[in-house]
Amino acid sequence: MRSTSAIASKPSSTTAASQASRKPSAAPRTRGPYAAFPPLQDPKDAPDVPAAPSSGMYWSRAPESGAPHTPLRAHTLTLVGSNVFVFGGCDSRACFNELYVLDADSFHWSSPHVAGEIPVPLRAMTCTAVGKKLVVFGGGDGPAYYNDVYVLDTVNFRWHKPRILGDKIPSARRAHTACLYKNGIYVFGGGDGVRALNDIWRLDVADTNKMSWKLVSGPSSGSPSRDNKPKARGYHTANMVGSKLIIYGGSDGGECFNDVWVYDVDTHVWKSVTIPITFRRLSHTSTIVGSYLFIVGGHDGNEYSNDVLLLNLVTMTWDKRKVYGLPPSGRGYHGTVLYDSRLIMIGGFDGGEVFSDVWLLELAVHAYYSQISHFSIEV
Repeated sequence: MRSTSAIASKPSSTTAASQASRKPSAAPRTRGPYAAFPPLQDPKDAPDVPAAPSSGMYWSRAPESGAPHTPLRAHTLTLVGSNVFVFGGCDSRACFNELYVLDADSFHWSSPHVAGEIPVPLRAMTCTAVGKKLVVFGGGDGPAYYNDVYVLDTVNFRWHKPRILGDKIPSARRAHTACLYKNGIYVFGGGDGVRALNDIWRLDVADTNKMSWKLVSGPSSGSPSRDNKPKARGYHTANMVGSKLIIYGGSDGGECFNDVWVYDVDTHVWKSVTIPITFRRLSHTSTIVGSYLFIVGGHDGNEYSNDVLLLNLVTMTWDKRKVYGLPPSGRGYHGTVLYDSRLIMIGGFDGGEVFSDVWLLELAVHAYYSQISHFSIEV
């Protein structure tokens, strides 16, 4: 059984929590002793789309099977091995604390029973893989915002709340980002229900049973001449390349941003990236593929998009490529992960409908996996 917390209408920019619990069970739900593979699609039912060249990217709908799952937005997708862990999020009526697992090879869904200190229903939180553990931070539901940390062991499906050492902790928030670097999870931005944020905190996760926080970049001082850092924002994206944290897009509740910033976590220096052609985006996803940053979907300040944008991280220029196949509808608040030379996209929201579908973006690996295997961000 899952816990939910009702929300009055379509998900908005604020999030209230209700604590709920589930009885643990030792065995996950299955369809007999073997996971069922989806039936092969009848060629007559295939979408009527032009053939794609071998060097072209290609969209297709994944052939799913297994446990039913709820349409979701503002959930998290985290890859551990060949499994995509989907946690939390909300539909048009409620927020959830359910855990789903998608086998990225067979596209078979399961809904394992979990035990321990289960998080409250959450949306717009972060979930970061640390080995075979998932570390969840923040998020909210309705008017409530949280700064709690939860850890899920993906081997035994047990949740626990680690002991937090010290008295310095980040403010409660949602719509932030979190990236792992050298036993630390770097949390940037988000919103606390009153204002957008642009501070950076480091969570030491060397021991997932006891952790500590450190403020590594404080909030803006209010003086543009003294601040060389991005405007406060949420629903942006962050990716780690070496010691560089790459921030793109987002919103402060009034403006949809198109800027790219780089923060060096070793030197604690922010730098703005000047790019001639820019694209406004919020509630999009960004994924490192070779020396490119793949941006999928999101909102441009006017409408939801299904565009795929490529940021070349060597030249720091945008590249918009043709994508073949049948694309998903425009959406934001979805999730993507990279697995086996394809991007897997799950769920999202188009302003009216919350989705449960799974889409595959075949990346034409020889064309888009850059032959540059090692590179650094120079700004």
